[in-house]
Amino acid sequence: MVNKVAILTAGGFAPCLSTAIAGLIEKYTEVAPDVEIIAYKHGYQGLLRGDFLVVDETVRANAGLLRKFGGSPVGNSRVKLTNVKDLVKRGLVQEGENPLKVAADRLVADGVDVLHTIGGDDTNTTAADLAAYLAEHDYGLTVVGLPKTIDNDVIPIRQSLGAWTAAEMGARFAKNIVAEHNSGSRMLIVHEVMGRHCGWLTAATARKYREWIEEQQWLPEIGLSKQAWDIHGVYVPEGHIDIAKESERLNKVMDEVGNVTIFLSEGAGLDAIVAEMEAAGEEVPRDPFGHVKLDKVNPGAWFGSKFAEKLGAEKVMVQKSGYYSRSAASNEADLALIKECTDLAVDCALRGEPGVIGHDEENGDVLSAIAFDRIKGGKAFDITQQWYVDMLNAIGQEIPEQIAAH
Repeated sequence: MVNKVAILTAGGFAPCLSTAIAGLIEKYTEVAPDVEIIAYKHGYQGLLRGDFLVVDETVRANAGLLRKFGGSPVGNSRVKLTNVKDLVKRGLVQEGENPLKVAADRLVADGVDVLHTIGGDDTNTTAADLAAYLAEHDYGLTVVGLPKTIDNDVIPIRQSLGAWTAAEMGARFAKNIVAEHNSGSRMLIVHEVMGRHCGWLTAATARKYREWIEEQQWLPEIGLSKQAWDIHGVYVPEGHIDIAKESERLNKVMDEVGNVTIFLSEGAGLDAIVAEMEAAGEEVPRDPFGHVKLDKVNPGAWFGSKFAEKLGAEKVMVQKSGYYSRSAASNEADLALIKECTDLAVDCALRGEPGVIGHDEENGDVLSAIAFDRIKGGKAFDITQQWYVDMLNAIGQEIPEQIAAH
């Protein structure tokens, strides 16, 4: 019997969080109106502190408003329940406490029967740790997760919530950034797109941008040139970047077109950057999950400087679309996907079936509750897909050698 459910959103933002919360609230209100709903503030941080909002009748009646907004109304944070040292340092648990037990006991104290986690691979692997602890110690609680990541890199889920919107928003961002291409001569533009290990978002953003390019009319006689507005290089973590060879190709573009625009995954070439920092004796900043802090390492600036020197660029502009893209409201494609997933999440919760909701690529793309122990991050983008190969051919870029040990 489910009497009370809790919702939390965690990790970085994605254009699905508000919509997913709305979907869960509306579905419960429709099929199980007597079930109480609370939302922990700032993800697992709020869970550990017992800090939550109550979903009252006013919220239930107006939950649809959340779909009009990006971000998360209840807030996010990056908290890993098994990183005890970090949690003690942040004052979220006391020395000697087991954070999983603190979280489990808090759920019991708050009377929660079902916990819905909305987040990426880190959020759901943390949820997996919590779910395993709850099961092992007979807490009788069900955890049902929803896959949020604009990187679209959760194994074995076909499409993560919010990723389609992020690609569309990144392309919109690029329209204004690429318009800067003739604000100076021999201009180099680096559009850095989020994607630590997976290049899907960079590729999908480039694809959406080039769809817009193909739809426009051009007037090269006055300098409104398709070639100048186009993308000239796309670099993702899954492909080896031969800077010398690419510089030679792009130098010809710079000479002929007058500018060069690159779409770059923030994780592309990260190993080379980290190696260079460590060789120089620099400390590599990392987050509580052990990930390199990309905003501190700044891959876009690193690649910008490398290419600028070789291309004789007179002006370099590095722009990041991540925060613009990840905080958008859901587009039509994501609205449909999110509703499908939240509806099933509630159905699974009411029958006590745990897991992460998604189309299972390892089981015929069937929408189901996928066992937590099957959820992993870092799904690689397949750079041999025909649409991606066709796009690189269209911009004159050779298909890069795939990094086998990505």
